[in-house]
Amino acid sequence: MLLCYNAVTKNSDNNLIIKKFLPFVEIIHNGTLMIDDIEDDSKLRRGKECIHKIFGIDVAINAGNAMYYLPYSIIKNSNLKQKIKLLIHELIAEEMTKLAFGQATDIYWHNNIYDVTENQYLQMCAYKTGTLARISAKLGAILGDGNREQIDALGKFAESIGVAFQIQDDILNITNTKWGKDFGEDITEGKKSLIIIKTLNKANEKDKKRLLEILNLKTKDKELIREAIKIIDKYCAIEYSKKVAEDIVSKAWKELEKIISYSDSKNKLKLFTDFLVNRKI
Repeated sequence: MLLCYNAVTKNSDNNLIIKKFLPFVEIIHNGTLMIDDIEDDSKLRRGKECIHKIFGIDVAINAGNAMYYLPYSIIKNSNLKQKIKLLIHELIAEEMTKLAFGQATDIYWHNNIYDVTENQYLQMCAYKTGTLARISAKLGAILGDGNREQIDALGKFAESIGVAFQIQDDILNITNTKWGKDFGEDITEGKKSLIIIKTLNKANEKDKKRLLEILNLKTKDKELIREAIKIIDKYCAIEYSKKVAEDIVSKAWKELEKIISYSDSKNKLKLFTDFLVNRKI
């Protein structure tokens, strides 16, 4: 948000407004994580017990829902013009609706037998994971008095970061055993990630049938999870998914470069993006 603000503003010395808004999306984000952990029946978040495991499902749902609305007090108590306040309210309402649709799609896919295409998966990610990144970027650009073209371009670029982040998240779920979540949790959920979609498209009938069997079991058996990962590795689905993530961000960056003038913030935005796409945690 701050990088996007500084990338468009002509008055970077006046950072008081943007500083007040910096917690805005992170508060909403943590609310979504509380609810998501309940929906997925997760045990760990960032290496510690999930909120609903510590305080109960009732407390976690209530706290998560409250965190969707707490940030509105930042808008109310700001000295922004009514026109800008309305623009921000419209942005949040539209994007949070997309977030719910993205999550609903993801839930439906891993609870039902459904052949998900790569394009459908990327659209789901644009709604589910791209939303919060899009809000951050657009909000920063709005507060920095960016024009419509800049706001939209930064939002689209941030969406690409969100999609790439989700793909990398799926990769880490089955490759990193020390990242603060249950190892192989996505396989336990039967999640239709890009890795799974690519494997099912390339696999022979025997491997495809076996992978679907394991996914449909919703198993927590580590041996079965490793067997599923072995099938995934056989068809180089992880390497393919990494390439897709890199290409999505690269394409969005080329479009953004035409619209945003060079600045230190623009350079940092590119470095930040490279880190997210290639992160190990």
